[in-house]
Amino acid sequence: MKPSAKQSDRGILKAEAGKQNFSLARYEPTQTLAQLVEYYWVVQWDLRGQAPYRQVVLSYPSVHMAFEKEHHGMFAGVYGVPSEPYTRHLQETGVVVGVKFQPGGFYPFWKQPISSITGRILSVGDIFGEDGTALQHEIFELDDAEKGVQLVERFLLERLPAPDDNVALLNRIVQTVIDNREITKVEDVVSLLGINKRTLQRLFSRYVGVSPKWVIKRYRLQEAAELIEKGELADWSALSQQLGYYDQAHFIKDFKAIVGRAPMEYVKDAGGAGQQR
Repeated sequence: MKPSAKQSDRGILKAEAGKQNFSLARYEPTQTLAQLVEYYWVVQWDLRGQAPYRQVVLSYPSVHMAFEKEHHGMFAGVYGVPSEPYTRHLQETGVVVGVKFQPGGFYPFWKQPISSITGRILSVGDIFGEDGTALQHEIFELDDAEKGVQLVERFLLERLPAPDDNVALLNRIVQTVIDNREITKVEDVVSLLGINKRTLQRLFSRYVGVSPKWVIKRYRLQEAAELIEKGELADWSALSQQLGYYDQAHFIKDFKAIVGRAPMEYVKDAGGAGQQR
């Protein structure tokens, strides 16, 4: 498998500290699947004799499918977009083989509204039936995680859905939100792309599982957390404007609502990186 060029750790809070406790590898999908799958990923850890580690992730608007082998057991699940920041507790040893679907990329495989699994975890068997159960058994028998990625890709290729223009549209919309900091509300997307607001909301509910407003806020606040950790800020007012917010208070309110603490508290908790000047 070819390592993925998409190596950003944005969304993984305190990623540098986290990587002292686990390894993360990403692999590109074959071009046939690229519109549906962003990348495959493998996380491994060995914390024997060490304290458990708690990793928090500000999740992207993507469904994940993961095959998890840990000291206490095995589980294969399809994870809808988490409603809140996702927290994973790592202890002893473990390995997870996963798929990060493009926003909207899981819908063509399942053909049911993705909003119905937002904040939920279903077993792979619940989604794909006996074939999904057989796949998880195959992967759990392997000692090579990269071979597990190859099995997952083969499984998806065998079930390759018909092309869906809405997936391409959603990929374009989400990339536009990522690339344009000035987009801070749904009306900005409507104006920039010339798409009906109601249509946009229906598409996101069916294909992505969360609202356009959720997606916009999440990307802006992922970037904020990354900038704070790197120390790339002069003051909260400047950072607010840099991320397209109209005022500092609005930014601080959103940051606290999603990350769980105010920006200054987050700076202190991160060990003082990016102290306000």
